[in-house]
Amino acid sequence: MKGQVIISSKDLHVEFGGVKAANGVNLHIYRGQIASIIGPNGSGKTTFLNLCTGYVRPTHGSVLFGDKDLTRLKPRAITRLGIARTFQLPQLFSEQSVLENLLLALAARDGFWTLSSLYRKAARNEAEELLAIFGLLGQAGRQIGSLPEGVRKLVDIAVALALSPSLLLMDEPTSGVSSQEKFEIMDMLMPVLRRRNIAALLVEHDMELVERYMDRVIVWNAGQVAADGPPAEILQNEEVLRNVIGGVQ
Repeated sequence: MKGQVIISSKDLHVEFGGVKAANGVNLHIYRGQIASIIGPNGSGKTTFLNLCTGYVRPTHGSVLFGDKDLTRLKPRAITRLGIARTFQLPQLFSEQSVLENLLLALAARDGFWTLSSLYRKAARNEAEELLAIFGLLGQAGRQIGSLPEGVRKLVDIAVALALSPSLLLMDEPTSGVSSQEKFEIMDMLMPVLRRRNIAALLVEHDMELVERYMDRVIVWNAGQVAADGPPAEILQNEEVLRNVIGGVQ
């Protein structure tokens, strides 16, 4: 799947204590494409997401979102451009309810910051629509801190989608949940991404999920793209199986 480039990096470099987390990375992700970065721990996968979202700045090179240079922008400014991010550990307001977390995301997106504006009828309707998509309406009034990990993961994804992104970056969206829950999460998420034409880039360690759901697999090793292609091709590549996936499992 190719077409319009939504985000790209050019000769991207960054290192930490002499370890090269990005070593001349040139990469394009296309609008509506769902791709995964795989690779051993410490190979720079999460760092790439951080470079794309302003949490880390490169020592050399650039990241473009369409024709907008993200390289020196702060995370909040990048989010406003249309990039949403989820983390391995959900970043939610644990003392607020599920519904309140969605309403806060919608207020941030729309620029409404008064307490009364959180409960606008249109915002509540949109929040409830998102909760319904993920089977969370029955959890709307529950405090985040009381929820099991799988439900918190779903709420975190719903909050990211409330920002109306054109690109969603996700760091191990199903880590810490059961085998059954991981498929339930992905089966709910994938149709939403397809229907809304949202591009997604996931850091993922679960090869079963990669094979089943991804359009494209990008293999990361020592801060570089070691291989790139469709799952059927990449996950059968002997060198990838030996040198990369062997380090994942």
